[in-house]
Amino acid sequence: MRLTLALVALISMPALAQQAPPASVPPPPDMSPESRGDGPFAAIKEVDPGLPRHVVYRPAALDALAGRKLGVVVWGNGGCAADGASARHHLAQLASYGYVVIAPGDIRSGPGSTAAPRPPRALADGKLPQIQTNAEDVRAGIDWALAENGRAGSRYQGRIDPAMVAVGGHSCGGLQALQLAADPRIRTVMVHNSGVFTDGSNPITGLTVDKSLLDTLHTPVLYVLGGPSDIAYPNGTDDVRRIDRVPVFLANSNVGHGGTFRAPNGGPVGKLAAAWLEWQLRGDAQAAKTFTGADCALCADPQWKIERKRID
Repeated sequence: MRLTLALVALISMPALAQQAPPASVPPPPDMSPESRGDGPFAAIKEVDPGLPRHVVYRPAALDALAGRKLGVVVWGNGGCAADGASARHHLAQLASYGYVVIAPGDIRSGPGSTAAPRPPRALADGKLPQIQTNAEDVRAGIDWALAENGRAGSRYQGRIDPAMVAVGGHSCGGLQALQLAADPRIRTVMVHNSGVFTDGSNPITGLTVDKSLLDTLHTPVLYVLGGPSDIAYPNGTDDVRRIDRVPVFLANSNVGHGGTFRAPNGGPVGKLAAAWLEWQLRGDAQAAKTFTGADCALCADPQWKIERKRID
């Protein structure tokens, strides 16, 4: 089943796109129990002393990997906020499949919260306040993880495969993922509920992007949208229409801009993203069936509408 999808470049709060409401109001704090993921390695969330301004998700028992190498996923938070726990269920899901997942910021939501959540952000002259994290904060996760892989005494020493690195992000964080897409260490990009603004505007203060970012893609890219009610839908669909040099898969489910990030283990989007990583970074043939072939798993699932380029 095929459909056109879309994404947009914005922020995780339900406000702002080509049409901007007067203010953005964040959802209530999410204090639900932690997710451990449904992969083979139960995940934990922590702040590593060697990377104190980031939140790390990883398999709790690294010895249980039994020689399986860890991949690395760096993540741009919704709203480009400094809450590295804002997508904690989703990121734990990815970690449970054998990945070190790193998001910039503090733990500002959920169990273990140590900082006040980001307040509502009012629009001023059509623009949002200054972003709290930038693409270089996201990239720092790659630098740290690969350095830890070679550092004597690190719990990650020799456990990470430098050829398995991905970047992803939600909303404004999806734009950060696109900003990092040119990094030669990256093997795939995941853009959730996001896309570059079609009119060339940059209403997010401190973030400058345009469609030329799409020309920097050198890896397969996954776009995940929340249907027509997703404020990023027009921008994301336009991105997908323009991308013609690399494989791109668009998955669209009518769940809105917030996706299923607050569901245990990230809900259906968490399962989809984990399968994408397993296919793209590990070459897993079973995971590939989620996306490839006329009878792909997402093709047959009525909650998803998909579009593919250079995939089959």
